[in-house]
Amino acid sequence: MPTTYFKYTRVKASEEKYGKGFGLNSLKKRDFNKFGPPLLGLGDISKEGRYVQALVAFLDLEGFTEFCNQVDSHLVIPEFMTRYIGWVFECLAEKAKEGEDGDRIQLWGSLPFYMKFLGDGLLFMWDTQYIGHLNGILNVVGHLYDLGMEYQSKFLPQVRKHVSKPPTKLRCGVARGQVISVGEKEDYVGSCINIASRLQKLSLLSFAVSRRGLELDHEPCGSRWKAFALVETSLRGIGDQELIYVLKKELDSLPAEEKALFTQP
Repeated sequence: MPTTYFKYTRVKASEEKYGKGFGLNSLKKRDFNKFGPPLLGLGDISKEGRYVQALVAFLDLEGFTEFCNQVDSHLVIPEFMTRYIGWVFECLAEKAKEGEDGDRIQLWGSLPFYMKFLGDGLLFMWDTQYIGHLNGILNVVGHLYDLGMEYQSKFLPQVRKHVSKPPTKLRCGVARGQVISVGEKEDYVGSCINIASRLQKLSLLSFAVSRRGLELDHEPCGSRWKAFALVETSLRGIGDQELIYVLKKELDSLPAEEKALFTQP
């Protein structure tokens, strides 16, 4: 959403209404009348929505609030975010790249068609018609899993040389489903977006995948998926018996109270 700066002028308020010494902000009428839905940057909201079969990923930084509360955070947040967001895009692009042929880049599947910054989180969506069959979709899921692992093994050691107390973990929730465009394809809504959002902040887990349409055991080269377990849990606003994949080692290390949130299907 675009930022809108209104040019306020302080004016003296009616003494009859408010007494002496009271002031109010004021705007020119033409500026005041600009306040409305167009400021959301969605274009024509009345336009018929376009359906897209999508793979959705929510990335969230664990410990970002504590990071922002450090002394003179305004000096470190821009540098960290510049390095972090640049690194995420660079990694996703590199993982999608198969090779080069002249002035063409050959890809494993496709790049995300929609990206959105959410404060301390990032939303990415892929159009699955361009990724290919299920193996191609799972390949993207694997890239997201690797991204989380590399945040701790590669990015974190490097960024600690530049900023203090960086967020300690990159959390990721992944879901597949249908989304519909809002306005002129400037935003999207869909239950799979909500599911991915819920999964990225589920318990103390760093990576969770909705089972709906994503069978990890399907992948021929599925050695990486042996580290995952299929469990059943409740997702607020979604359902009480949602099937999801989580990392076995993270599940086993959960406190008893947290582990009770998950059951065997």
